Amino acid sequence: MLRIILGRHTKSLLRALRLAFWAGLLAMALVSTMARASTQTIQVLHVAGTIVPVVADYIDQGIAEAEARGNTIVIIELSTPGGLMTTTQKIVERILNARVPVVVYVSPSGGWAGSAGTYITLASHVAAMAPGSRIGAATPVTMEGQQISEEMKRKVTEDAIAWIKSISELRGRNAEQAALAVSEGKSYTVTEALQYRLIDLKADSLEDLIEQLNGMKVTLASREEMVLNTQSYALVRENMTIVERFLHTISDPNIAYVLLSLGTIGIIAEIYNPGAMFPGIIGAISLLLAFYSLGVLNAQWGGILLILLAFGLFIAEVFTPGFGLLTAGGIVSLVLGSIMLFPRGEPMLQVSPWLIAVVVIIVVLVFAFVINRIVIAQRHQATTGREELVGKTAIAKQPLEPEGIVLFKGELWTAISDKGKIRSGEEVIITRVDGLKLHVTRKEQ
Repeated sequence: MLRIILGRHTKSLLRALRLAFWAGLLAMALVSTMARASTQTIQVLHVAGTIVPVVADYIDQGIAEAEARGNTIVIIELSTPGGLMTTTQKIVERILNARVPVVVYVSPSGGWAGSAGTYITLASHVAAMAPGSRIGAATPVTMEGQQISEEMKRKVTEDAIAWIKSISELRGRNAEQAALAVSEGKSYTVTEALQYRLIDLKADSLEDLIEQLNGMKVTLASREEMVLNTQSYALVRENMTIVERFLHTISDPNIAYVLLSLGTIGIIAEIYNPGAMFPGIIGAISLLLAFYSLGVLNAQWGGILLILLAFGLFIAEVFTPGFGLLTAGGIVSLVLGSIMLFPRGEPMLQVSPWLIAVVVIIVVLVFAFVINRIVIAQRHQATTGREELVGKTAIAKQPLEPEGIVLFKGELWTAISDKGKIRSGEEVIITRVDGLKLHVTRKEQ
């Protein structure tokens, strides 16, 4: 009887211990969840360089991730000389309609929120600058690289002034001083920006900025007021991916110009030397990247077509005895097209005159060499006579099935195989000449 009573008590005790164990685990989970909920997440984005579409996508994705995570502050470390107005509008609209606080920190020391960067900084919930940084010079120069009349320029400027004043008023900043950055191209030091209420904070470092953010009140797009709490926070850095960094790098006028020139030269080299493959592949890839970059930067099609015409004239000179006239026309077309790509635009959206000069010189030297080789080959051929070709060795530059291209003494010939298929790269013997065509057979090893 006693054993039965003890057994019942033991079972009850074990059940009580199990309940206590699971209750303890549940309590620890709740405490952990509450601790995480009270910890502020600070997501840092980094933007350095020209404001182009890939930057807008990067910022949009970063803010979207913060909104999905919740309880997050987004800090954009910004240093830019400016960029495209359409891209700037997308970024500003995204910040103004963000459901989380967005802080723009012009950094590092010596950084610049110029032109497009001014609008982005003023649109933020909290604007801060590092010592030695500056903001301003937001006068619109062109409409996406297009030459405009004085009347249209006045309208664009007036619209930009209204826009920057509207942003400033929404964020409680000095609209009149902000307007001077557009109408007069005025720039401000960090001290002046604080004095004129264009920014909210001066921060020596990111840690200093986070410390100063604690207790600040911001108003979100939903009109909800939020007090920032950064006493306890988890820092998350969301840098650009490798692909985004690559696209941002090639979204530069100088790089786009080099890619366009390199791509066209590669294609011409493949045409001059069929079957080489490598120049053609590099040329095709470079052209595709160039067209992406030029499209992003809103380059003028007139300039692009003139550059392509220039290389077309160079190709014609290679295959047609133009006595240098086609080359001269190509040089003129290349220079004019290079200048017209981004006329009178923002300085960071123009091709360097020095780069244009270097590319033109290199192209002229390359084609002078090619044309010189062709002239020498033609003169040599004229003195020997075509009957002398019989019995000579040539190299197949394309598969002969039975017709293809062979290379003989630096000159390309159309050739017909007398016996079977001949692979590219094989040596062949010229058996006879039929007009401008060679009859060949595979060279016996």
